[in-house]
Amino acid sequence: MNEKELNRLNQLGHVRHVIRLGDFHGLDDQFYIDIYQAHFWSQPNHATYKELVPDSFVSSSTKPPINDAEFFIFNTAQYPEAALFIRSAKLLITTDSIQYWTNWKYMSFATKIILFIMGFRLGLFIGGPWLKRVTPKGKSLQTDFENLLQLDFDALIAAHGTLLKSNAKTQLIDVVRRKFPTNKKVP
Repeated sequence: MNEKELNRLNQLGHVRHVIRLGDFHGLDDQFYIDIYQAHFWSQPNHATYKELVPDSFVSSSTKPPINDAEFFIFNTAQYPEAALFIRSAKLLITTDSIQYWTNWKYMSFATKIILFIMGFRLGLFIGGPWLKRVTPKGKSLQTDFENLLQLDFDALIAAHGTLLKSNAKTQLIDVVRRKFPTNKKVP
């Protein structure tokens, strides 16, 4: 971030925690930890940016540093992936697993073509490249998504895209049904 954006961040309050939810993210974690002397939260055994050791390990039983929240773990994934659910806001925070894009207006034409070829679309979707990389050979993350849908969320914000203010769970049910057509447990 440039100086102007760091100032805007500082106006929101003091950064005390850095939480890495997904294995493919974390390039800037050390920067924020150093600048703010922040407490670092992460699952163990990251394959990407693995040199940074968490102060607190994230698991489904770990109490997050946010009131009325819980971590959701994609247990089947072969690389660490979690989501953070904030009950009082009915908000689900994800990284690559679930994304919501409303436009590609800041992307070049070539980037749009590449994203489309990779399976990215506008709207709510399960990240295709992420799913391919984290799914163990011969297995499925269907059960993980069924378990995720047990959470009572309505809004979603991901590391990629924009805020989906309402109907996120309803839309995700449809996405999961399409992605895992043999799924009998999704409402």
